[in-house]
Amino acid sequence: MSQFTFNLENKPALGRNDFIVSESNLDAIRWIDNWPNWAHNSGGLNVVGPKSSGKTHLGSVWCSLSKAEWVNAPITDGMRVPDILKNGQHIVLDNFNHTWPGVPLLHLYNLVRERKGFILIISNIPVAQLGITPDDLASRLSTIPVVAIKAPDDFLLKEVMLKQFKDRQIAVENEVVDYLVVRMERSFEEALRLVNLLDKEALAEKNRITIPLASRVLQKSKRR
Repeated sequence: MSQFTFNLENKPALGRNDFIVSESNLDAIRWIDNWPNWAHNSGGLNVVGPKSSGKTHLGSVWCSLSKAEWVNAPITDGMRVPDILKNGQHIVLDNFNHTWPGVPLLHLYNLVRERKGFILIISNIPVAQLGITPDDLASRLSTIPVVAIKAPDDFLLKEVMLKQFKDRQIAVENEVVDYLVVRMERSFEEALRLVNLLDKEALAEKNRITIPLASRVLQKSKRR
């Protein structure tokens, strides 16, 4: 079977129907699907999980449903908070970590709650473990429910890799991905890394992705 590659920017599909569901992320997608029936006093949701596990995809689904504003970098100026929220009431904070200044976030939290809105926080570990300051902000964020995306099972690893290839407009046989899944490090990040390596290697060789190519890339990867 021929493989066609295109020199186009990769645009991942981030709709609800594009999200791959397995036991690893079932609790998280149930939370998103339950919108807008979240308890008002919850304040929002903290989605946590490893890098490349689909947290941002979930955030994108909720953003579309709730018409939330999206922030993926620290807010450093409290005066900008009303401009960031605009006329909305919900917000997504992506790539959230301990480096985000707390005072502007406290203003943002209070404004969202004043408008009876919700905050969706996307982070690698629960917000309560990040050492957030000031204490007023930490206490408020610690009451937000936390849902975790767990380590991937075989089904999810395979489907994630197939989706990554599809997003790159690369056709790959199922048996190639089956070969990789039972031999690779079991993580979302490694799945993404291998897809990138295979994409580059196939382009360099001007060939399709096969089991022999996958084997070479795996061996080369393990030697690093």
